[in-house]
Order: sequence, then structure tokens, then C-alpha cells
Amino acid sequence: MPRGSPRFREWLEMSERLCPRDEADVVEAVRWAVSNGRTLDVAGSGSKAGLGRHIQTDATLELSGLSGVTLYEPEELVLSAKAGTQVAEIEALVAASKQMLAFEPMDFGPLLGLAPGGGTLGGLMACNLAGPRRPSAGAARDHALGIRAVSGRAEAFKAGGRVVKNVTGYDLPRGLAGSYGTLAAFTELTIKVLPRPETVETLLLLGLDPAAAAAAMSAAVGSYYDVSGAAHVPEAVAAAIAAVAGAGTAVTALRLEGVQPSIRHRRGKLEAMLRTHGTLSFLDADASRGFWQAVRDVTPFAVPLPPALPDPALMAGLDPATQSEAVLRPQGLGPRVKPGDEGAHLENHPALWRISVAPMAGPSVGAALREIGARCLYDWAGGLVWAEMPGAEPQTAAVRAAVAAAGGGHATLIRASAAARAAEEVFQPLDPITGALIARMKNGFDPGRVLSPGRIYAGV
Repeated sequence: MPRGSPRFREWLEMSERLCPRDEADVVEAVRWAVSNGRTLDVAGSGSKAGLGRHIQTDATLELSGLSGVTLYEPEELVLSAKAGTQVAEIEALVAASKQMLAFEPMDFGPLLGLAPGGGTLGGLMACNLAGPRRPSAGAARDHALGIRAVSGRAEAFKAGGRVVKNVTGYDLPRGLAGSYGTLAAFTELTIKVLPRPETVETLLLLGLDPAAAAAAMSAAVGSYYDVSGAAHVPEAVAAAIAAVAGAGTAVTALRLEGVQPSIRHRRGKLEAMLRTHGTLSFLDADASRGFWQAVRDVTPFAVPLPPALPDPALMAGLDPATQSEAVLRPQGLGPRVKPGDEGAHLENHPALWRISVAPMAGPSVGAALREIGARCLYDWAGGLVWAEMPGAEPQTAAVRAAVAAAGGGHATLIRASAAARAAEEVFQPLDPITGALIARMKNGFDPGRVLSPGRIYAGV
């Protein structure tokens, strides 16, 4: 069907989910939306559709069809791929060359009741993801070299390049990272990859309370011993992580990566330095990898997968009696919730907050939230607090008050019902100056408020 033809336009008018095949299709879809005053929810595989404010748009611009690695040069530590390429595919590819995505992007699927492994490169950058290595390696934006994208003006553009020395002018890759598809739809991205450490071990301190754990983690990450991850898991939460469930107490974990002789030396030095803080133990390489993946994906607070939906492609052509037998979509293939129902299956699950504060302030935030029944997990040496509420009510006022009392920070509502995400300030409220700056960026990239309007803040 030729782009721009009457039949193509008719197809756009009738579709609730637009699935472009290439960048030109994306331009055409956005141009149609601009011309007709329509709004588009920018999505990849839909694995993070439950993040941000709940919005209603005229159609979903699904970019999962823009898939495939277009360049990978291990010796240059650079990779380019289309926006719909699955992160799991990229991680497997670079692992074969003993490389990695150093920012350790988390998989939101388990937290949102979805199958793991569904995230895409475009979604990763749109949400600026990072895991336990964030304090030492940075977030996704710090590894972005170049992008191709389509703005809300229906203009295709590129920024950056494929090598660091070619990245000049406005740093749009960093500026668009974390914009949740509200400024532009990524079509292709170029990122840095780094060598993967040869092995890993984890030093454990057992039985510490959050305040004592924060002091120990601060001493460790401030030392010369190159700690690449520091997390504290209270006893009740640790019981849900297989690698440390047998400890029967709270666990404070310090990750050491590199070659074995170096790890052995650094572990010895850390043990000598931290011996007075508590009982010591350690995890070997396999147990360490499992533990840090659980911390990265916050699996103790995961929710069960919802029932799989019948696959329309499989149901077509079957008689009603056979259809009633519910032919199910295999786990991991495509969305597990209907478009527009994102968050509906989370109505009765505990609300979940992601709170970023100064590392030594994490314990005070956790203490305030425990008083209202929340369970907490501490990453980034105490600077990232995951707080699961005792019920579906987000208790936003209590969370914001705890953050303010700790000296300020950012609290983001990660999991809640669609109604709560529509009514609450999901992201940290903005001061007037920052709010005006974000509004100017939106006006520059998407003056017609076509792309995911209101996903981060109302009216933007």
C-alpha cells in the first residue's frame, strides 16, 4: 500500500495500533496525526506501558517492527540497532564477544506483571534505565552516542554519531533520554558497549539495620577497592532472593568484579576494613550474578503474570466452540494485556515507589515509610530506595513528606492502578523554572502535543 495514498490514509484512520515498518512509515504516521489533530502513544513492545501517568490517546505508535542490529564493531566498542530491537537480543550478542551494557538496564516486566525479556532498545533509552552499576558506570544516557528519531512535527532527524569524537553540537541523545516518548520517537540508536568483567564475587555483611548498612556501604564505595555494586536487603525481603534466602537475616552486599587475583586482594582488604561492622560472608560468581539480577529487577516485589490472552491470529478461522477453549499466546511472545488496559491487572497489587535521595538519607526515608507498613530494598549504596506500599493505595503525601524530610530527592510511582496513575503526580513535582524548561522543550519538539501527551506531566 503506497504511503500517502487514500487507502493508506484510510488504514491510518481505522487503526488503533500503528505498526510502522521503517522510519518513513513513522514520519507518515506522525504527519497523519498532526494533520488530523490525533494523539499517539509511543511504544515499543509495550513492556513499560504501565510506567508514567495513565493517558488515553487516539492510537498507539508501536515501534517493535523496527528491529535488528545494524552495526556491531566489538573492537570499537560500539553498537547500532533499530529502536524495536529487544534488549535481550543485544545483551546476548555482546556477551558472545565478552562485552556488556555497562549501565546494567533493569527489566521492568516482573514488576509490572509481564513476562521478562520484552524490553526494547528504544524503550530502554526513552526511560533512561540503569541498574546497580549506575553510581560507577552511569545510566543509559551516558552510553548514548547517536540517535535517529522522528519529532512531533513529523520531521526525521539524527544527532550524535557512531564514535565518541564525532559527537558534536547539541547533545540530543542525552537530552531525549528519559523523555518517555513525549518529545520524539526513536527509530535507531547507537550506544557504547564495554568489556565484561572476567568474574564476580560479593562480600556480605549480615544482620545490619539500614542505617548501619548505609555507613558500611559508604565506607566501601569510598575506598580504593572498586566496588561496583552496593545494596542492602532487609530480612523479610532477602527471604525472596534465592542466593541469600538461607542467611535468615538482613544482607548488605558489596560487589567486586574483575580478574580473580584482583578480586581476592580487594575482598581481603574490604574484609579487614569492615570486620567491625558485622558478620562477614560472601557469594561466589554464580550466586553473585543471580543476586544482582534480583536486585536489578527488584524481583522480591514482582507480581504474578496475569492470565495469557487468546492470540487473535490463532483464534481466527476457528469455530466458536474451539475458540472457547482459549488458545493461549505462549509466554513472552507479545503483550499480555490488551492495548488501553495497561495497569488494569495491577489494580489490587501493592503500589511501588522508586525513590532517589542522597545515599546516607536512604535509611531515614525507609524508616518513615516502614511506619506506614512499607517494605523497602536499598540499592546504590542507599541512594535508591524501592518502597512497596502495604496496599494498592500509593500514599503519595506520606512518600513526598518522607523525601522532603530527608533533604529532598525524586520519588516516582512505578506501579499503581490506572486510576491512581491518572490522579497522582507520578513523577517528582517540578519547580517553576524546571517546569518552564520542560514545556519549552515540548513546544520545540512536539508543539501539537501529538506524542504521548501527559505521560510525564499533565499538559506536556
